[in-house]
Amino acid sequence: MSKTKKSEFRPDDYVVYPAHGVGQIVSIEEQEIAGITLELFVISFEKDKMTLRVPTNKATEIGMRGLSSPDVVSKAMSTLKGKAKVKRAMWSRRAQEYEQKINSGDLIAIAEVVRDLHRSDDQREQSYSERQLYEAALERLTREVAAVSGGDEVLAARKVDEVLVSRAA
Repeated sequence: MSKTKKSEFRPDDYVVYPAHGVGQIVSIEEQEIAGITLELFVISFEKDKMTLRVPTNKATEIGMRGLSSPDVVSKAMSTLKGKAKVKRAMWSRRAQEYEQKINSGDLIAIAEVVRDLHRSDDQREQSYSERQLYEAALERLTREVAAVSGGDEVLAARKVDEVLVSRAA
């Protein structure tokens, strides 16, 4: 493994790992695995009580990225304001698409899922799987909005909720 390209991530940076959302790099360590010495990012996901080790040379390849810029966050918020685009495809197909968007790590795609699956009080109830996907997307969106704006998740959740409620009105 060459050490010529120094990674853009450093300890204490917040990063977005596509399959898990926002985490914080705790350290960069070397570990020997199957006789090969690898340099690894140690990423802590505080909320999930999980630690992930990602080879530094694979980080960008798998889609790990820094937090979105405030500009991207505001685009995601305006995406939430839009009209829900629910395709008429079978639920299993739509659920698969939503899952892919959530796991893409793309904040705007996640905002689309939240927008499309949001239900106001007067609308029909969500199925269990619909609610699971909605909550997963909402949590990812809220965590990243919170991390970008300084870390208060309650405030970020309120902000996202206000946008969704204002849209329904």
